[in-house]
Amino acid sequence: MYLSHNKITFLKPGVFEDLHKLEWLYVLFLVLDRFSQEIQYCFSFSRVLMNNSLARLPDKPLCQHMPRLHWLDFEGNHIHNLRNVTFISCSTLTVLVMRRNKISSLNENSFSSLQKLDELDLASNKIESLPPYLFKDLKELSQLNLSYNPIQKIQANQFDYLLKLKSLLEGIEITNIQRRMFKPLRNLSHIYFKKFQYCGYAPHVRSCKPNTDGISSFENLLASTVQRVFVWVVSAVTCFGNIFVICMRPYIRSENKLHAMSIMSLCCADCLMGIYLFVIGAFDVKYRGEYNKHAQLWMDSIHCQLVGSLAILSTEVSVLLLTYLTLEKYICIVYPFRCLKPGKCRTISILILIWVIGFVVAFIPLSHKEFFRNYYGTNGVCFPLHSEQAESTGGQIYSVVIFLGVNLAAFIIIVFSYGSMFYSVHQTAITATEIRNHIKKEMTLAKRFFFIVFTDALCWIPIFILKLLSLLQVEIPGTITSWVVIFILPINSALNPLLYTLTTRPFKEMIHQVWYNYKQGRSIGSKSSQKTYGPSFIWVEMWPMQEITPELTKPAIYTDSSETSETTHSTRLNSYR
Repeated sequence: MYLSHNKITFLKPGVFEDLHKLEWLYVLFLVLDRFSQEIQYCFSFSRVLMNNSLARLPDKPLCQHMPRLHWLDFEGNHIHNLRNVTFISCSTLTVLVMRRNKISSLNENSFSSLQKLDELDLASNKIESLPPYLFKDLKELSQLNLSYNPIQKIQANQFDYLLKLKSLLEGIEITNIQRRMFKPLRNLSHIYFKKFQYCGYAPHVRSCKPNTDGISSFENLLASTVQRVFVWVVSAVTCFGNIFVICMRPYIRSENKLHAMSIMSLCCADCLMGIYLFVIGAFDVKYRGEYNKHAQLWMDSIHCQLVGSLAILSTEVSVLLLTYLTLEKYICIVYPFRCLKPGKCRTISILILIWVIGFVVAFIPLSHKEFFRNYYGTNGVCFPLHSEQAESTGGQIYSVVIFLGVNLAAFIIIVFSYGSMFYSVHQTAITATEIRNHIKKEMTLAKRFFFIVFTDALCWIPIFILKLLSLLQVEIPGTITSWVVIFILPINSALNPLLYTLTTRPFKEMIHQVWYNYKQGRSIGSKSSQKTYGPSFIWVEMWPMQEITPELTKPAIYTDSSETSETTHSTRLNSYR
């Protein structure tokens, strides 16, 4: 019988008295505010569905006069609590649905009489805690739904008695989640969590939802095929480019040794990013097809912690070195007559300090586990940018200081410095006279500055936005995070060799020299007929005070101040060619 979508507020006595064969009763979307005795005394009922406005269940045993009842559905009512006596006589009940009510607490014996219960649905209530032995008598239970309740903590032995449980739906935040909770559930085949990372705590379950966080999937550390290809491509490009520059720098004849030291230090830092991506790709291959079985062990492992530290070390050292190189250029371009040649001791000291700071920033989270918890192991790629799991307070503060403090400040300094440098050179051109090709040189300079700032912006602006949204607890698709870590974050590491070495004038001159010698069929070491390519006026591309050859130090006679200005401007422009 269906009694749905009516305005019935009560049922008269004897209304079902002569319906001896009535088994199913659907009382849906009425305005009944209590469980009618006329329903309670129907001996033939086997299934009752009531989606109404019930505020409470009777104080007496509910199934006392319904011995055949095996399906009871109270979805969508206003029931606030379940008494110990409510289901005391419902020994034949196999399905109990209490979803979408207002139940805030449960007694330990609320379901003690339901020994044949097969399915229990308590979803979408206001349950904050579960008594430790709430399910101890539900030996036959195979489906349990606790989704969308504000449960903050689950006992480690909460499910120990549910040996036949096959389906568990827990779309809730489990702050104290651990493997021990699900280990006894050997028959569990389907489980639904609120977060993908929780699947790692139930590795024996055949089907776990959600099956991906956008970064990793149930089967693979890197969810998509495109990510798995790109991680190797970006790793190879980053490592090859930086190693190539490290090997070629000593052969650039017009190179300032201190500048070369800074560039090679930058390449070493960037190369670490390539190694980080290589390790992630290697572990993706190792766990291919069965990642969830190893997910939690991987994220808790020392390998994940170290590779995450390596990525942060690379990132922070690279950021600090770029800032240092930019400030050196800024001082020498904007204040050319105040620029003193950086000494060897000062340069080495600064480089050592930068690396020390990088190591401290990267490894502090490993030395204070109780404060940072699993700082690097919050996702499969071990990078603490964003995760579905809640960060510890210490980890969140630390992450904000690094990404939105140090790195954002460095980015602003770099943008401001390059803007000021271009403006300074442009102003010099305006005041100078008889400057040949100054428009072409300014365009070259502008393009060089633009690409340096553009690659920094392309790399860091998405990271700043992502971290800010994460701080504001905005839901971010995991696919975005994975692309930021695998493709956007290494942009600087991959392009720095191109911007700071491969496109510079001394490197081009060296390539021209090699090509010329090749065409002449002579070795590079032959000096007798070797064509000489003079180095740039500014040998280091940074410091105009570097010593140069006698040919370049011959005194020049200037007729007026404009020629002096012309030379100064040419010096500045040549330093970026």
